[in-house]
Amino acid sequence: MSSRPPTIADRLRDELIAAAPQHDRDASLAIQASGLVKHFGEIHAVNGIDLRVRPGQVFGFLGQNGSGKTTTVRMLTTLLRPTAGEATVAGFNVLVDDRQVRRAIGVALQEAGLDILQTGRELLRLQSRLYNVPRGEIEDRVSHLLDVVDLSEDADRRIGGYSGGMQRRLDLASALVHSPSIIFLDEPTTGLDPISRQNLWDYIVRLNREDGVTFFLTTQYLEEADQLCDEIAILDAGEIVQQGTPDGLKSTVSADVIYVQVDGDEEAQQLAVGALLPLPNIEDARWDFNEGIAIYTRSGHDTLPLVVRTLDDHELAFSNLRLARATLDDVFFKATGHRIEPGDQAGQSAQPAQGGPA
Repeated sequence: MSSRPPTIADRLRDELIAAAPQHDRDASLAIQASGLVKHFGEIHAVNGIDLRVRPGQVFGFLGQNGSGKTTTVRMLTTLLRPTAGEATVAGFNVLVDDRQVRRAIGVALQEAGLDILQTGRELLRLQSRLYNVPRGEIEDRVSHLLDVVDLSEDADRRIGGYSGGMQRRLDLASALVHSPSIIFLDEPTTGLDPISRQNLWDYIVRLNREDGVTFFLTTQYLEEADQLCDEIAILDAGEIVQQGTPDGLKSTVSADVIYVQVDGDEEAQQLAVGALLPLPNIEDARWDFNEGIAIYTRSGHDTLPLVVRTLDDHELAFSNLRLARATLDDVFFKATGHRIEPGDQAGQSAQPAQGGPA
């Protein structure tokens, strides 16, 4: 029997494969990206991102709104076509194997696509059937997920009557119904109260450790990244500016940070930084609009008296002098030159327009 003639879809697939840049691929990786780029007209949302995520990792993207986190997730989940570069997810190329990618992953994006006329239980039942969950397992799985996201008591109410936080939790449950090997969570705990947030963290840890599920997590919560992630990439202006384990990243910043508010204008701040930088044990000093001057040192107790004496010698008035241990916030500030704003941390920043950079 002769083989069927190639269809238009076959030819398009072959053209896409031939046109894709050929980088070294590692089939053992859960997620791999090489030179991933996305432009929206004149806006360069993502500028050449490389990723290597191992199976079983919780990999975190840490950055402010507008840094390119959501755009990257949309490309990796086949919802946006890259301007350049290539990526594989679960071993499948996102450009030409989009259906296989979607079968292998679970996705919870910032914008929940929920039918407000359904009940929470009906939505999860429907999702289970769409993902071919065995019929005999559906009810147990739906009940378990409703309990995990603390919606059991509201399961038979219409989604239109849910609060924003409840809809967010239901959307997360819907991403888990088919037990995917890789789960993409885009700002998963935005809008959740502290108890619900902790419950979700616990469930992520349990899925990761007991079932080996790989998580790709975008977040603005420093504590979330620190507690959950095996590896973190700090994203700024569409580029990865620093990457490593939470402890490894914190080790790149001095053990202690001295914060001091210096009175005066920008010239006074520059004078203070210039005077402090030559002191022994000081590795860096930067002015931060929110915190004052941040002084990074290996020995805060030894350096603190020198800071006071130097500012006095230069006749610079100061206040709010304090010593703290270095945190991921300090790593982020040192890598990007700014901090994640309190509004971002609380999830209050405006959401990007559909299809636009984020």
